[in-house]
Amino acid sequence: MVNVCSFEIPRDEFNRKLGGGFPPGSLVVIEGGSGSGKSTICQRTIFGMLENENSVTFVSTQQTTKGFINQMYSLDYPIAPYLLNGNLLFIPVIPLVQAAKSRIDFLERLMGAQELFENDIIVIDTISSLIKYSVDNEKSLDLISFFKKLNGMGKIIILTVEPSQLSEDVTSMFRSSCDIYISLKVKPMANEVKRTVIVNKFTGAKGPVGQMIGFRIEPRVGLVVEIAAVG
Repeated sequence: MVNVCSFEIPRDEFNRKLGGGFPPGSLVVIEGGSGSGKSTICQRTIFGMLENENSVTFVSTQQTTKGFINQMYSLDYPIAPYLLNGNLLFIPVIPLVQAAKSRIDFLERLMGAQELFENDIIVIDTISSLIKYSVDNEKSLDLISFFKKLNGMGKIIILTVEPSQLSEDVTSMFRSSCDIYISLKVKPMANEVKRTVIVNKFTGAKGPVGQMIGFRIEPRVGLVVEIAAVG
């Protein structure tokens, strides 16, 4: 039987629609534009992983620690116990993003921060914001090779990417090198925003994987899978 890292929680079917979880040693790329739901997908995923007794490092270019905690609780993902017991390490890097334009050694410093990569799952939201001023094709290969070494140790690496922040060549490297490639699409409707997870690639799934998964984001409920919209 295929071994996977489940992010199942009782109130939605998101984990089941994604094959029952991510296989250990996977490099996961979640791609989408600003406001597409990348951070919420990550937050839902890591909460489920924590609930299933995994340890997580969450590196955020989007939120402060206070903002992250408030956001998680607004979605009814109570993560304070995991922060307190050390199973969740949250690292806000907003000041580093602001300073990154002047740092030619930024990627080297990222890969050298050993404490960031000690947990079972490492999320970087968004990797494109961290590397957009310091990356080229060669450095991208070095970074991907670094992540693959961590994958070889059984760690799951989840990266969110905003394509407009990187060159097409660099974005293509991440797409082709990952084990799981998910893109998020947003379509404005009359009175709402239609969001869809599109699974472009999924290696090593335990169970069936939906190719298109409709979802919405509700306060005090979190991510809601729209069953009728699931492919």
